[in-house]
Amino acid sequence: MTTEFDLGALLAERGAERYELHGRYLNHQLPRMLHTIGFDKVYERGEGAYFWDADGNDYLDMLAGFGVMGLGRHHPVVRKALHDVLDAQLADLTRFDCQPLPGLLAEKLLAHSPHLDRVFFGNSGTEAVETALKFARYATGRPRVLYCDHAFHGLTTGSLSVNGEDGFRDGFAPLLPDTAVPLGDLDALARELHKGDVAALIVEPIQGKGVHETPPGYLRAAQELLHKHKALLIADEVQTGLGRTGDFYAHQHEEGVEPDLVCVAKALSGGYVPVGATLGKDWIFKKVYSSMDRVLVHSASFGSNAQAMAAGLAVLSVLENEQIVANARATGDSLRSRLAALVDKYELLADVRGRGLMIGIEFGKPRSLKLRSRWTMLQAARKGLFAQMVVVPLLQRHRILTQVSGDHLEVIKLIPPLIVGEREVDRFVDAFTAVMDDAHSGGGLMWDFSKTLVKQAVAKR
Repeated sequence: MTTEFDLGALLAERGAERYELHGRYLNHQLPRMLHTIGFDKVYERGEGAYFWDADGNDYLDMLAGFGVMGLGRHHPVVRKALHDVLDAQLADLTRFDCQPLPGLLAEKLLAHSPHLDRVFFGNSGTEAVETALKFARYATGRPRVLYCDHAFHGLTTGSLSVNGEDGFRDGFAPLLPDTAVPLGDLDALARELHKGDVAALIVEPIQGKGVHETPPGYLRAAQELLHKHKALLIADEVQTGLGRTGDFYAHQHEEGVEPDLVCVAKALSGGYVPVGATLGKDWIFKKVYSSMDRVLVHSASFGSNAQAMAAGLAVLSVLENEQIVANARATGDSLRSRLAALVDKYELLADVRGRGLMIGIEFGKPRSLKLRSRWTMLQAARKGLFAQMVVVPLLQRHRILTQVSGDHLEVIKLIPPLIVGEREVDRFVDAFTAVMDDAHSGGGLMWDFSKTLVKQAVAKR
């Protein structure tokens, strides 16, 4: 008997219950938070860099699912690849054969990292990091991995051990015996390496939290120090990789940097099928998989599945054939320069930084007495509220989705789909200018909304 299942009918019947269902069965704080800040929208459709609601209003996506939607939503090449792989009815995940798609995707990925040799495929960025941590420890025979203050590498237990934000770590101890060092501090790195038990340093070439770039020359100098002490360099490119910063990998911005292990995920999925990849040197893989007895010493049940591999191959094809990386560089330079030009105009705007289409907009204490008193009120309630005040009208009034760069940070991070162009730059800059004008007027809806945020912040104490 054939089972009938009509997804369209189910969504038509129950779709309106989305927030209620989530609050009842999933993370109950998410709908509560969305209702509080007015982000409880109902999006009906997505395409490219835009969403549409039931009334046909378009919303510009400057968040890209935290970087997952590198090619925007529903890119036709990726969609076709997934239709093709489903229609092919491949004998997938038998576990005891070698399908062609994983080897083909690994080959294409490694072509962008000629100093690396092999790939392990998992299902997410945090799994890619977990793989790198395990491989580094086993290959070096050492227990400790160094990471940078304020780093974010994932939320599973191993990756949480190298997470530089206490808010994520609190209550989940004991974690692995890893150690934080200040970003860019080579002396601190050297002191830890001299202890002789360090397997690796894991670092984001541009930190997602706050959008802080490693200082010029740091990665290469760190690599030399690590290798001198027989330790490894792990580049976490989960968010920065695949063109995000205007280079295929962000570490390639600095000449001579050749990480021993590289973690990628997010955009490799095409926004459809979760996938993570850990690229590494041949000797590391051969040490981990040293005999046939160890053939499954590290594996993933859904790793290398045909749908994920097809999506990844399609994504790399689009990146290469549609000049996506070059577009990210050019469009990012345009957006960043136009926003940076506003720093002198608005006293609440402290800095604009980043590379490619990974841009941080930081707010700071204003000079004028009236604005300074309101800023101080927000800071006393909870650091980060002003940035949230900017995010809300961008969505509510201008239909642009953004979000703050991290808890207790006065920074908005822009990570739009890599396909955006001058049309989207114009729309965002015009909207941001209007919001800044309102914020500096001393009145208006923004400051009224701040009272709601302050009440919420005080209530949480």
